[in-house]
Amino acid sequence: MPPETAQPPDPAGWTAFDDPGFIAHVGPVWHRDDGAYGFRAEEKHANLIGIVQGGMLMTFADRALGVAAMAAADGANCVTIQLDMQFVGAGRIGDWIEARPEIVKRTNSLVFLRTDLTRGTDTVASATGIWKILRRRPGG
Repeated sequence: MPPETAQPPDPAGWTAFDDPGFIAHVGPVWHRDDGAYGFRAEEKHANLIGIVQGGMLMTFADRALGVAAMAAADGANCVTIQLDMQFVGAGRIGDWIEARPEIVKRTNSLVFLRTDLTRGTDTVASATGIWKILRRRPGG
């Protein structure tokens, strides 16, 4: 699939993550100011039977929930300490897959989140996770 078709169905309001790390290899991953995240399933995301690889869905959920955790932690860095996925459907190549993270709870040191990954009105997967809020050491 050519890169220009990897865009959101309606590009207005969506911004691609500028991430030279791992997401650059599997993206683009998009986000909107209302807290939605999305990606267009491309051939590079396919597993051996031609549907979206579960590892891509987990990567996408980890990114969306992780960014939401940092926002909930007032911009502090956060790291994933647990991520659970339930695969309940299939993403197909060409699908726009979206996540809308929800903060379940925030404590002084942890953020608990959940999201469904959807393609249109169909749920592809559900994710829950816990992120550790990192504290900087004095002078560091």
